[in-house]
Amino acid sequence: MWDLHRIAELPGGSTQLFVGLHLIHEVTSPQAFFALKEKGLRVRCPEQTVATVDHIVPTTSQDRPFADPLAEEMLCTLEENCEIHNIKFYGLKSGNQGIVHVIAPELGLTQPGMTVVCGDSHTSTHGAFGAIAFGIGTSQVRDVLASQSLTMNKLKVRRIWVNNTLKKGVYAKDLILHIIHTLGVKAGVGYAYEFAGPAIASLSMEERMTICNMAIEAGARCGYINPDEVTFKYLENRLHAPKERNWTQAISWWKTISSDEKAIFDDEVDFDASKIPPTVTWGITPGQGIGIDEKLPDPESLSPSEKTIAQEAYNYMGLTPGGTILDLPIDVCFIGSCTNGRLNDLKIAASIAKGRHVAKGIKAFVVPGSENVAKAAEDEGLVEIFKNAGFEWRKPGCSMCLAMNPDRLEGRQISASSSNRNFKGRQGSATGRTLLMSPAMVTAAAITGRVTDVRTLQ
Repeated sequence: MWDLHRIAELPGGSTQLFVGLHLIHEVTSPQAFFALKEKGLRVRCPEQTVATVDHIVPTTSQDRPFADPLAEEMLCTLEENCEIHNIKFYGLKSGNQGIVHVIAPELGLTQPGMTVVCGDSHTSTHGAFGAIAFGIGTSQVRDVLASQSLTMNKLKVRRIWVNNTLKKGVYAKDLILHIIHTLGVKAGVGYAYEFAGPAIASLSMEERMTICNMAIEAGARCGYINPDEVTFKYLENRLHAPKERNWTQAISWWKTISSDEKAIFDDEVDFDASKIPPTVTWGITPGQGIGIDEKLPDPESLSPSEKTIAQEAYNYMGLTPGGTILDLPIDVCFIGSCTNGRLNDLKIAASIAKGRHVAKGIKAFVVPGSENVAKAAEDEGLVEIFKNAGFEWRKPGCSMCLAMNPDRLEGRQISASSSNRNFKGRQGSATGRTLLMSPAMVTAAAITGRVTDVRTLQ
């Protein structure tokens, strides 16, 4: 696939790579558009560029103008530039607006064999379709807008083979948190991670996207899963998917790009899905994860580099080595984000919430990943289940994943979050604390008011 998109080999060994799909949003594109204007350039291939708004949009009222003048200015800038350069823009109330890594797959924009880039690190999500997909910086957004290509070095490939299948109460989020904890947050630097094996093959497309979404948290530039019948079934009849004769031809070609049995990898690692428990982060990196039935690690037993960050995490989180994360009181429960804001995620959460109620004093809310997800959740009765259980139902957006909007932690609040990062201050408070977990585990925490093994509620 890399070779198919190679334009040229450049001095020093890097590749000029053609970009098949460029996704943009309101945060990393304004500066890039300004740079084009300064140089008197236009967007080279507007038909291969698609925009939406997600990071800064409020999830309560989305009436314009926004209460935050900076957010309103960012959205206006995106709207104006999309009109100037004839770029397709899925804005608020278009019916297709949402988190960029949710709408591109659900609209059939993301397809096997593509190169996909976006000014957002979790672009690795799209690799679940058999695409080379990765995040880029603002200067690279400028370059892709101007040339539909970028320069980068070819990555090594590590295959992560996962045997057997996940047990009841254990989900894709638990699997990827376990992988990141085991390998480390820097192990993937210089690599693309190809996820394969019986456990991966058994996952839905939504679950595969969760896996690839967090490949970046392991240091990998890309996550990748070979396209198969699950992929094709998901894409069939999507808005931008090939139709009729083109569909048949597309599938024939997509089948040829999968890794064969003789494929050679730079590195291979095996995991047993059946041995993975529900997994929760306890610290300040996605790699500081722990099985729900395990004890918090002793910093003295860790490597020197891990020891330092573990001690920092214990001080920040207010936890004690040798203790447990189970039964830790929670303040806020957030279900959403590009990691776990899809319809399948909401179905799982609703199955736990049905017939139960959020614990007293707990703020719990659900943010669908797109307008299409919101509509489907309404049609299937999920919204009613959440509201009856005491959850707030919000409008689509990135919400509390990174808090570039009004959804934020306050003070030392602890959040049970289905998002992807638990860095200091990530969810809007400089002292706020984030525990990453599956939507099912977040729901269990909301119902009980504390970190709970969801298997006890199933």
